[in-house]
Amino acid sequence: MTHETSVPGPADAQVAGDTKLRKGRAKKEKTPSSMTPEQQKKVWWVLSALMVAMMMASLDQMIFGTALPTIVGELGGVDHMMWVITAYLLAETIMLPIYGKLGDLVGRKGLFIGALGIFLIGSVIGGLAGNMTWLIVGRAVQGIGGGGLMILSQAIIADVVPARERGRYMGVMGGVFGLSAVLGPLLGGWFTEGPGWRWAFWMNIPLGIIAIGVAIYFLDIPKKSVKFRWDYLGTFFMIVAATSLILFTTWGGSQYEWSDPIIIGLIITTIVAAALLVVVELRAEDPLVPMSFFQNRNFTLTTIAGLILGIAMFGIIGYLPTYLQMVHGINATEAGYMLIPMMVGMMGTSIWTGIRISNTGKYKLFPPIGMIVTFVALIFFARMEVSTTLWQIGIYLFVLGVGLGLAMQVLVLIVQNTLPTAVVGSATAVNNFFRQIGSSLGSALVGGMFVGNLGTLMEERMPAAMAELSPEEQAAMAAQGGLDSNELTPAIVNQLPTALHDAFAGSYNDALIPVFYVMMPLIGIALLLLLFIKQEKLRETTTD
Repeated sequence: MTHETSVPGPADAQVAGDTKLRKGRAKKEKTPSSMTPEQQKKVWWVLSALMVAMMMASLDQMIFGTALPTIVGELGGVDHMMWVITAYLLAETIMLPIYGKLGDLVGRKGLFIGALGIFLIGSVIGGLAGNMTWLIVGRAVQGIGGGGLMILSQAIIADVVPARERGRYMGVMGGVFGLSAVLGPLLGGWFTEGPGWRWAFWMNIPLGIIAIGVAIYFLDIPKKSVKFRWDYLGTFFMIVAATSLILFTTWGGSQYEWSDPIIIGLIITTIVAAALLVVVELRAEDPLVPMSFFQNRNFTLTTIAGLILGIAMFGIIGYLPTYLQMVHGINATEAGYMLIPMMVGMMGTSIWTGIRISNTGKYKLFPPIGMIVTFVALIFFARMEVSTTLWQIGIYLFVLGVGLGLAMQVLVLIVQNTLPTAVVGSATAVNNFFRQIGSSLGSALVGGMFVGNLGTLMEERMPAAMAELSPEEQAAMAAQGGLDSNELTPAIVNQLPTALHDAFAGSYNDALIPVFYVMMPLIGIALLLLLFIKQEKLRETTTD
């Protein structure tokens, strides 16, 4: 009886080598989690509380744009209408760097729970408001809490998840912004038409209580006992600069002409306060906004890109819902539904990108690719005409969402990974602060350009359109006091005679198109900056 022994030959060696190579690639492709199943379960509970908090804060910025006309009609005080939006935005922006710094110094768990409590107090004040004054107070208090919800949510995830695995969680959190952009207008319309606008405040109460309970039970972050000297002078100049900037970008072109001394004074104040802030922070022992951050290449590039992205995002979608109502004749709720493709694209790519980064440890290519896709979306938007179908616009919005989803949360991850964990709150806050400033600048830039373009085009086209009306139609228009573009609403536009409607829709379309062309070089600059991001190893622990 013979026994044959198999001797490995060249083919077997090749197979063994290929198997080993595949295993090596698999290991490189997906690194096992350093967290136990129990830790991962706890992280998902914490993530749920953070997402609820971010959702409340971001929804509050979206809902009231739709509900505001109804609120003003019930409470009166149309002269103070803009303060309902401005009070929240101003308080939230100012609090971003303050919460970020405090979180690094004293710990984030107590601050997060406190911010939730403040937000709920503001919601109660707003829900009970019997006049515009108390409504504005409630919104301001909400903003004070909302700034903490936005920034602490992003910083806390860095406390509980290593950067190497953080992408998959931040990708999910990034989808919250896309969801809010759609749900906000829809909920605003539903509340005003159904149970009442006060439910925009009351809905926060159960959500906030649940988030507080989850944070108390599952969020395990040690308290810090760091001795520090608060940067009062830096805080003062930051508040002055941010307040002046938000006021001139909000009031300019609407409440006051851009040439008004009040607006010019606010612009000068912004520049002077910002310059003094830099001088003070360079000398401060423990600065609120450390200038040393900007010595880090990745931080500087992502922060400037975030500023540009803030400008561009408002430029692209700021006037789009109104455009859809004015040009295509759909109502506010339907305009909200039109943003769903953007949400789908943004959520899908944000989650996918986060998973890929966690699996591979590579992030460098995603933001530049996101800017390229966003640029393609701008090309699509710039080619819009009155005859462009809603289906086509939906596709454009989906492409835009894909671009934003590839970039937005990745920029935050890069910032958190490139600087020491001891300053992750301040770093995240400064990055978000500049993006918020970008949104305010985008509001001013786009608003001024669009309104100016629309006024010019209306002056050029309306006389000819009026001449096409029948004598009866001309008499009816004269009896109504003529046509004032500042008083036109979607409902009024849809009832205009065909000649006037077509002239106005064409003017509205052609006034918005130049905005997209202006956004193109901005996105191009962001793309160029992001190409120089340095790929660094993602940290595998939550400590340095």
